[in-house]
Amino acid sequence: MLIDNIRLFATIAEKGSLVAAARELGLSTTTVSERLAALEAHYGVVLMNRTTRSLSLTDEGRALLEGAKSLLAEVAELDSRIRFGAQKLAGPIRISSPVDLGRAFASRVIDAFTAAHPDIQVELSLSDGYVDIVRQGFDIALRFGEIADSTLRTRKLGAFPRIVCAAPSYLDAHGTPQSPDALSGHNCLIMRFGETLDNLWRFGKGKAQQVVSVRGNKVVNDGSLIRQWALNGEGIILKSELDVRADLNAGRLIELLKTYQAPAVPLQMMFPPARAQPRRVKALADAFAKAAASPGPADPA
Repeated sequence: MLIDNIRLFATIAEKGSLVAAARELGLSTTTVSERLAALEAHYGVVLMNRTTRSLSLTDEGRALLEGAKSLLAEVAELDSRIRFGAQKLAGPIRISSPVDLGRAFASRVIDAFTAAHPDIQVELSLSDGYVDIVRQGFDIALRFGEIADSTLRTRKLGAFPRIVCAAPSYLDAHGTPQSPDALSGHNCLIMRFGETLDNLWRFGKGKAQQVVSVRGNKVVNDGSLIRQWALNGEGIILKSELDVRADLNAGRLIELLKTYQAPAVPLQMMFPPARAQPRRVKALADAFAKAAASPGPADPA
């Protein structure tokens, strides 16, 4: 019963409220509240500060949540080994990914992985904004760029250039820029990553590197939508090679300013700082690594 209540506590912390946790687990809010109270009575401390409008973890609650991630992962791993045998993978895996990367790359890997391991249950969450992978309970997060949080474990999948590109219809109507400075005369479609506006595009390497401030008539925080706008001929975009490789190969988008390409951006997997990583999570991480090293993802169109 203690393990069940710790699992319930982790769900409450992940969902942010007793009501949301009750809905997720198919329990009444009263039952969730009573079991949380029983867990607090067991430890003799308050784990969560609760008001009618908000819920926050105490210091003891944060310590329990950090330990609970490792404990629950180990319990699930042990359960899988006993129930299904040492060679069989089973259980849940939660993954966070940017939108376009999730659709063009992660989903392809997940499809193959779940086909090979039918007892694995995957939840894929797509977001181009900031995600707290520890608080939200993700096992793996895929992210471009360097990782600022030194408490997270990381694994580099490779480095991929960001490509300036546009649809043939846009270029036919507005011409093809021949240098980064020429982008000032074009409609550039701009991504927003959380509070950061991605309107400073970098070109070249070393001393030849230059930064160009671009502008356009649309800004969005959805990588899939900005790609679709480009496919519609509405403007020029800057996207990772992984996101647009299939469009480039098919001629739906045309790469621009090839000779000015900036250094490639690393793609990394992030993992919570747990003591042990379940076999199923490690196996999927290996599958992502293998796929990132392969020639290219399937056509998302």
